[in-house]
Amino acid sequence: MSDTNAMLICKDVSIRYQVGDFKNIGLKEWVMRRLTGRYRVVEFWADRDITFSLNEGDMLGIIGANGSGKSTLLKAVSGIMEPTRGRIVRRASVSALLELGSGFDGDLSVKENAYLRGAMLGYTRSFMDETYPGIIEFAELKEFEDRPFKQLSSGMKSRLAFAIASLVKPEILILDEVLAVGDGAFRAKSEAKMCEIIKGGATTILVSHSTSQVRSLCNKVLWLDKGRQIVFTDDVEGACDSYEEFLKDVGSQPVYDPVAAKARIDARAAEKARREAEARKIREDAEKLKKVRDILRRHEATAARFSEGGGN
Repeated sequence: MSDTNAMLICKDVSIRYQVGDFKNIGLKEWVMRRLTGRYRVVEFWADRDITFSLNEGDMLGIIGANGSGKSTLLKAVSGIMEPTRGRIVRRASVSALLELGSGFDGDLSVKENAYLRGAMLGYTRSFMDETYPGIIEFAELKEFEDRPFKQLSSGMKSRLAFAIASLVKPEILILDEVLAVGDGAFRAKSEAKMCEIIKGGATTILVSHSTSQVRSLCNKVLWLDKGRQIVFTDDVEGACDSYEEFLKDVGSQPVYDPVAAKARIDARAAEKARREAEARKIREDAEKLKKVRDILRRHEATAARFSEGGGN
């Protein structure tokens, strides 16, 4: 893994949660339980040994079933929490949109929340004054800007959050299932905005359960399963194919086989080429048949004229 030009580096990142008696007991009870051997703590590793790096303009799609450690990893990448082991290097500012409604105050207006969110991201009042009209227009919430945030629907909240995160020109943008919320028209507009951000050189991480979305937007894929890294690759089609095969076969082991993935891609390409060839042949045959019919009609018309001339 070359770190020379990387904007974001995750090296052997592991994240551990601890659950047990310590949350509900005082110091005295803790000492007594430790002395008597009745103190219990359970460790849960949400992520283990995750390694990847992203360059400027990369868009990483993180895929995996629920509980695979995707959101936990994003919290560490965005700086909300520190990994238990490993290191994360960020060489640019990070704009993260992890949970719907996080960072907003339900009693404040939509406009006030936009400025609040901007301040949390480190932007000045003057910058937000310039950017706010574009944010509210993109989110399609102009008529709601003076309403309390808590009165918005989930889709409206997501639109505002995405507009703020994407329109402030982030260097590293992190999105956790954000593009899955909202109607079809806004999702299409959001995906178009994502393409614009990528072309602008931003490094982007997208968590999505939609492999079609990952295929169309991302140039790299990280597949997680139960906190383990199955693969990090630029073979987006192959990784998504392997993930979909895994989802179809309940109880199977998640495996990325690049040879098998390539075989599936080649087979799909061959089938597509075959169908296109068949469609092309059908069109050619239809054109030939049309020409033959035109010729026959002209001959019939000529014959009819001769026949009429002979009768006169």
